[in-house]
Amino acid sequence: MGKIILTGDRPTGRLHLGHYVGSLRRRVELQNSGEFDKIYVMIADAQALTDNADNPEKIRQNIVEVALDYLSAGLDPEKTTIFIQSQVPELTELAFYYMNLVTVSRVQRNPTVKTEIKMRNFETSIPVGFFCYPVSQASDITAFKATTVPAGEDQEPMIELTREIVNRFNNVYGGNLVEPEILLPNNAACLRLPGTDGKAKMSKSLGNCIYLSDTPKEVAKKVKSMYTDPLHVNIEDPGHLEGNCPFIYLDAFCKEDSFEKFCPDYKNLQELKDHYTRGGLGDGTVKKLLINIIEEELVPIRERRKKYEQDIPGVFEILRKGSEEARKVAAQTLEEVRAAMKIDYFNDPKLIEEQAKRYAEKK
Repeated sequence: MGKIILTGDRPTGRLHLGHYVGSLRRRVELQNSGEFDKIYVMIADAQALTDNADNPEKIRQNIVEVALDYLSAGLDPEKTTIFIQSQVPELTELAFYYMNLVTVSRVQRNPTVKTEIKMRNFETSIPVGFFCYPVSQASDITAFKATTVPAGEDQEPMIELTREIVNRFNNVYGGNLVEPEILLPNNAACLRLPGTDGKAKMSKSLGNCIYLSDTPKEVAKKVKSMYTDPLHVNIEDPGHLEGNCPFIYLDAFCKEDSFEKFCPDYKNLQELKDHYTRGGLGDGTVKKLLINIIEEELVPIRERRKKYEQDIPGVFEILRKGSEEARKVAAQTLEEVRAAMKIDYFNDPKLIEEQAKRYAEKK
């Protein structure tokens, strides 16, 4: 069995730096590593509709936004299959069968589901589709026999539920579904990048995001407004690093040569931190460094995006071809699932023969 990746995003808006350091940057690295036999990246429009059913146009418009973010970040359609979830209907049928293998109480215990329900004020009126999306996610992963799912730490409960469904299916039906493993960011700061306002999570709805498609002016404005240490009133005051957004972002984006390029007065990030905590270093200096480092990361992304924006029909063609390829793979898995469940009636000559013999003996 080969090493296969499945991952993706909901097309509810442009992708931001939280998406980038949490998963997207790693996807590009893994794509170019040559370690994986196949990589699938899904635009999860069907999942996005579970809490946007009354606004499908929002999803429709953001399909291209997310595709542009993927391609501009460095995903290569020659190496990675990029597809749209709703264009692979086999995923829906798989999810329908998996729902019989997990209880309502089990989904309710999922901490990520609890958080998502609370965030959307769904406590008293949860759409069934939204409640069941962890099962749908299991369908997405297993359809492509994914061995690895690059994701943020908030997705760990989802992957655990997928493993439970896989084990239950294989035990009940004697199937051979593949049990996936999550691949977390290898930098702790990337596990969950906070918003520019210091909130626990970067969120479109909170307006605390820096987007991959932001202009240099927009990036600079957002960094300058970042939440820092409220006790660091004067430059000479000792600063605190905990919850200090610029330093968290520096942890996520700093490279070995960043200080040589942009801040040669310091050898590395630790020296900068030490100076800040003992006092004598202003937040403005830290933010200026961060702007330069983020810009270095975003410049090639903007250049690629500009190229793809000039050929939107070509972007749709990439998605069409990727969806067709993905559907072939999912159809094969669905065929195997039906066979394991013994519901492939018309492909089972032994069943037909047995039934014919049974009724013939009644004469």
